[in-house]
Parts: sequence; C-alpha cells; structure tokens
Amino acid sequence: MAQVLAQIKPVQRMGAVPVPRQLSSREKAAIIVRLMLAEGAPMQLAALPEHMQAALAEQIGQMRSIDRTTLAAVIDEFMTDLEQLGLSFPDGIEGALAMMDGHISATAASRLRRLAGASAKSDPWDRLMALPVERLLPALEHESAEVAAVMLAKLPVPKAAELLGKLPGDKARRVAYAVSITANVDPETVRRIGLSLAAQLDNLPARAFDSPPVERVGAILNVSPALTREDVLKGLELENAEFAEQVRRAIFTFVHIPKRVLAHDVPKVARIVDQPVLVTALAAAAGHPEREATAEFILGNMSQRLAQSLREEMAERGKVKDKDAEEAMNAVVLAVRQLEGAGELVLISDEE
Repeated sequence: MAQVLAQIKPVQRMGAVPVPRQLSSREKAAIIVRLMLAEGAPMQLAALPEHMQAALAEQIGQMRSIDRTTLAAVIDEFMTDLEQLGLSFPDGIEGALAMMDGHISATAASRLRRLAGASAKSDPWDRLMALPVERLLPALEHESAEVAAVMLAKLPVPKAAELLGKLPGDKARRVAYAVSITANVDPETVRRIGLSLAAQLDNLPARAFDSPPVERVGAILNVSPALTREDVLKGLELENAEFAEQVRRAIFTFVHIPKRVLAHDVPKVARIVDQPVLVTALAAAAGHPEREATAEFILGNMSQRLAQSLREEMAERGKVKDKDAEEAMNAVVLAVRQLEGAGELVLISDEE
C-alpha cells in the first residue's frame, strides 16, 4: 500500500506553498480509499463492520474535489502513520474473541460471545458461519421452517447442504420450500434472526465431555466383565429401553471383531498386542462359538507361519481362567480402539 501511495503522490511545483485544507479523519480515509481503488490496489473493505462500510461510502459520496497540496499532505500523514505502526490489536470484542478463542477458558469465551452478540456493531452471521455443523444442527431442528430457511440461505452452500441432509425428510422439504420465499426478507430481519440464533447457541452450557453419554457408557462396558456388562444393560433396559439399545450398538467387544474389523487390519492389531496376551485371548475362545469365530477370523487373516505358531502356543496354554480370559480379550479390544483413535483402521458401522 505504501508503494502504491508513493507512486501516486503529487509533486509540488515551484512557487508559493499553498496551505492544505483541514480534513476530518473520515475525509482522509475517503481520500486514501479513493486513491487505492483508482490504482486497482486490493482493498479488503468487506472485512470492515457494515456500519463502517456505510459511513465510508457516504463520505466518498459527499466529497467533490481535493487540491494537490491537500492530497500530498494526506498521503504524507498516512505513510508516516504506517511507518510508525508497531503493533495492532483486534477491533472490539468480536476481534478479541477470534484472537483469544481456544486460549481462554470455556466460561470466559462464552461471556465474550454474549458481549459480542449484544454489540450493535457486530454481525452475528460471521460467527455462525464459523461454527461446526454439529453445533448448528440442534438450533436448526428446533426453529421454524422460515427461520431455518434464513439460516441455510446465509450459510455457505456446502455447510447448508450438509445441515439439510441431517434433517428429517418432512422438515427438510418444508425448509427447502421456505428458502424460496426468503427473497424479500429485509437485512435487519436477517440480522435479528442471526442475533437470536447466536444468543441461543451461546446460552448452551459448556460441555465437560467431548463424547455423548452413549459412547462413554459403551466405552466403559467394552472393557467390563461380561457378567457386569449384561447386568448393567438389563438394568438400563428397565430404566430407559431406547438408551439401552443405543448403548448396545455402541458396545464393541471381542466377539464383534469379525463383523467390525476389516480382514487386512488384523495384522496391525496382532502386532501391538503382546503375543502371550493374544495367545491367552485366542485360547480362551475354545468352547464358545462366538469367541471361536473371532479366534478363527484373527488366525485366518495373518501369515500362515505366525498363525501356526500361535495355534501351537494355544495348545500348550490349555484351559484359561475366566478372569485371565476377560483381561486378554479386553486387551485385544483396546488395541483395536487404539488403532481406530490413531486413524490406522476404520471400524465397519452396523449399517455397513
């Protein structure tokens, strides 16, 4: 920017030195913007708050002509300010939140968001557009079709399409139709809808856990003894049959390995389980049809040499105590979960 201004700065002619006009800050800003636009220099005016964009446009519309002396003085002052600039800070609470989000506590971030939403100068849609789909979906599900339509119309097309795909069929059709009648909605109404949605999302309490309750209970029961797991599930079915069914789907145990683990991922699991532990888990499968199917799946998807070695050790291992069997099979399950968490394997879903 300084190079562009230096090139277009007018040269003073010999003779009496005219006195530059006294201008306000808004007038000086209008002159600089007019020069930069005339030279085709990139200007990120859309990043400014809307009230500043409007004030700038109004001021440019009021300006008529500026003499060369005044123009030179404005450019000199602006370039001096640029050269002396050492550090800049974000403008207002919105900018501070964008800079500090992720480095401060959830409580402080929530308070900042509420303050930002209450600011008359803020555009709530800037923050709503940055939120993940999982955070926006609950608000979309509970709002009317008209409000949901405004929300989808303001969001980027890929995110709007993903949200629409997660809605129930009837609600999705009503929202899609409502989008067709949003053409005449005035900007202030859209802004108020954004403020309401932002306030609604900001009032949600901070979540202490990243994963939902079903996944947490399922993860605990995964490594619990079989008797404890079945006893807990029976109790859950009496209290809340729907939640119990969801937990059952989330549970992944030793017997689920053939249905959920791809055959080519078995060697990865075998490599990170200590061989004596793996031998114990496989030997404990004898006499249990579902466990035997898992053992054969594991042995059948590794090298023949290693499988034969494991079978010989299983024969030497003999009968396994129930406690040792549970611990060994849980170690295999934890190895699968560890690889899944690291992104080295993907479990097959029940639907798949």
